[in-house]
Amino acid sequence: MRAVFLDTNVFLRFFTSDDDGQHELAARLFRKAKKGAISLITGPPVLFEIAWTLRAAYKQPNEKILDVIEAVTALPGITLTDKDVVERALPLARNTGREFADAYIVALAEIAGADEIATFNTSHFKKLGATVYRF
Repeated sequence: MRAVFLDTNVFLRFFTSDDDGQHELAARLFRKAKKGAISLITGPPVLFEIAWTLRAAYKQPNEKILDVIEAVTALPGITLTDKDVVERALPLARNTGREFADAYIVALAEIAGADEIATFNTSHFKKLGATVYRF
């Protein structure tokens, strides 16, 4: 089966429908994956770009951004290169009201076995329940 890695703009055209032609092409791609004709793959930079673009360009609230990322993870025929981290980060971001990228860092640190996170954004990470390294 042919595997296709998806870039951010495919997801954005699909979820925002701001370009009818590209929306339909993206929808067709997702229908092919649902039928098992192709497999789709995506990973962390794409999810971060989705979150950033929806926040910066589309002025979407955090909850809507998390809904879109969660919808990406639920698309039939898609494989996330970091599914375990994303599945841990999404509820963390939802429950704390924090951004996906910060929640992802905390989830990844936990999975990697880190005891602390070295950051200058101390308050962001403490709100996510992380133990912050004291410089």
